[in-house]
Amino acid sequence: MDIFTTMIDPRVSETDGVGHINNTTLPVWLEAGRLELFELFTPDHDFKKWKMIILKTTVEYTAMIYFGHRVEIKCWIKRLGNSSLELYEEVWQKGILCAKAETIYVNFDSVNQKSEPIPSHIREILTQHLLEETVG
Repeated sequence: MDIFTTMIDPRVSETDGVGHINNTTLPVWLEAGRLELFELFTPDHDFKKWKMIILKTTVEYTAMIYFGHRVEIKCWIKRLGNSSLELYEEVWQKGILCAKAETIYVNFDSVNQKSEPIPSHIREILTQHLLEETVG
């Protein structure tokens, strides 16, 4: 099992009136943690050829996140379907698990407006990032 990891530096503007990173910020950070996945499907980042369409995401907040300390986003492939994939993601700060998320994407053909199978060369890479049950 291998994971995709991304480091985030929280910004002052992401801090809310209660003194922690606002809950609306995490979906944006989680998406930033998916850049390597996006590049597998659309290497040149051309939105006219974009493939990854989000179907569903859920975030469970387990601890507060604060400005001034780096955050690590970890991402695994939880399930790999024919045309879809489900991600399991974690947000860590100072050794504390602060949030868990599950997100479903579909490989989408925007010209024909339908899902399409994940190509075998991408599937091989994604398989290397499959989640083991010991995570979390």
